Amino acid sequence: MRIGLLTEGGYPYARGEGSAWCDRLVRGLPRHDFDVYTLSRSPRTEAAGQVEMPPHVRRLRLERLWGPPTAEAPGGGRAVRGAFRSGFRELAEALAGAAGGSPGRRADRFACGLYALADLAQERPGALPALLRGDDALAELEAACRAPGVRPLLGDIVVTELLTVVDELERQLRPLSAQWYGPAELGAVDVCHAVSGGPAALPGLLAKRFCGTPFIVTEYTVRAREALLAHRAAGLPPAVRALLGDLHRLLSGEAYRQAALVTPGSAHVRRWQERCGAPRERMRTIHPGIDAGRFARAGAAAEAAANAEEQAVHADPTVAWVGRADPAKDLIALLHAFDAIRREEPRARLRIFHARAVDERAAGYLGHCRTLAAQLFPDEAADAHAVGESPVSFEEIGSPGAPEAADAYAAGDVVVLSSCAEGFPLSLVEAMFCGRPTVSTDVGAVREVIGGTGLVVPPRNPKALAEAALGLLRGPERAARLGAAARERALALFTVGASVDAFRESYLGVVAHHPARRPPLLDAKGAPRPFTTPAEFLAPSRLAPTPAHPAWAPLPETARP
Repeated sequence: MRIGLLTEGGYPYARGEGSAWCDRLVRGLPRHDFDVYTLSRSPRTEAAGQVEMPPHVRRLRLERLWGPPTAEAPGGGRAVRGAFRSGFRELAEALAGAAGGSPGRRADRFACGLYALADLAQERPGALPALLRGDDALAELEAACRAPGVRPLLGDIVVTELLTVVDELERQLRPLSAQWYGPAELGAVDVCHAVSGGPAALPGLLAKRFCGTPFIVTEYTVRAREALLAHRAAGLPPAVRALLGDLHRLLSGEAYRQAALVTPGSAHVRRWQERCGAPRERMRTIHPGIDAGRFARAGAAAEAAANAEEQAVHADPTVAWVGRADPAKDLIALLHAFDAIRREEPRARLRIFHARAVDERAAGYLGHCRTLAAQLFPDEAADAHAVGESPVSFEEIGSPGAPEAADAYAAGDVVVLSSCAEGFPLSLVEAMFCGRPTVSTDVGAVREVIGGTGLVVPPRNPKALAEAALGLLRGPERAARLGAAARERALALFTVGASVDAFRESYLGVVAHHPARRPPLLDAKGAPRPFTTPAEFLAPSRLAPTPAHPAWAPLPETARP
């Protein structure tokens, strides 16, 4: 089977978890060929370098969503401009919500405008970027925002804000102009696999439109929600955030509706996707696969300790936190919770293991947490002859105290997740692989992941966090049982093998029910070559999609054998 993997801001350039799971998927299916089509979000993505890809990755194509377009041609004459204005008007009015209408009607107008622009981009290669940044696009978007019935927020939009929106639209819609949709490109793959419902899904939508290629959408974090948070963090004006947020929401909704299969990574993501229009009957939850081998040694040690007749008693009860320093991780609440723990357990220690700060925002937040820790926990000495030491330590993963992530988890008697916002909590799964008892805040997919093998408390509640952690520190037998149960659950649900097997089955199911219709190979006389086209290709199929009966829908009782 030949698979077109559609990525955005990740594989094969970025080295974060978003890229790692793609690499594990590709390496786990060596009998399938992969073509990788990637969208780069920023120069930093490519600056990190390309990861080594296995030999069954046959092709790599890149499109940049930053900087000037890679190929640009003049906008064209009056007919081209007229066709562009007609299509862009539909898209702009859908974004602005002009003329009211139901959500379904708005989604239909968005799809109509999107595909009209895609057709124009393929007929006139390189013309769409210039048209999207031209006066026609600005005029149509302004008219849509000034139309009767739009939100009052958009009625007062100014020209500078319109220019910001048009500029971002040109970047996000660049995949429409990519020359990826011919019979030798995405038309030659059996199934496309988009790793998000955002711009990465655009090539999948167009491959289906132009080539009949089915596609799958996988999300472990909701791309539309991610975009909303990024726009807010960037300080964009409210009107700009509203238009760009609706762009991502409507694009995700169209991708969900057209996909042969939608695979959320958790029930939390699944609820968001259903809210954006994903049909339940075409959804299958597939948890991300994590390499359990990196944590095997720590997990085996925890299992041996749990099976021992006497539980080890530590001189200094230790709470560990492992992750990336970010305001969403709410280390402030963790520090206040540890202040309450210290009042009850004066010998307790808190070890914060963090990844290296890659930007100023993360470094600034980490510095703020260090300052707060120094204020709450000044250096203490056991006696007049000892050196003062703080009970809270900040240690970078890879340092002598924690050369590997598994060592960081093993350093704590209890591992805490204190986030106020979370998608799929990878650090929680890693702690489970290590057999550690956990205390987590009830955010994102935490409750789904932990499944009763750890303690869950409300977010932004340091008192509840402290009480739960104290309960495990004072009850080592209970903590050992929870850690052992957590490890068993992680090994059963969150391994790479389970994830790869689920995607292998999904690919086969999609191809079986949505075969790509390709023209038969011809000989020199123009006749079909023998044995190159199976007889089933020419036979009418009940699974062929029709307007009245889509392929994914169950057959009526009268049509069943």
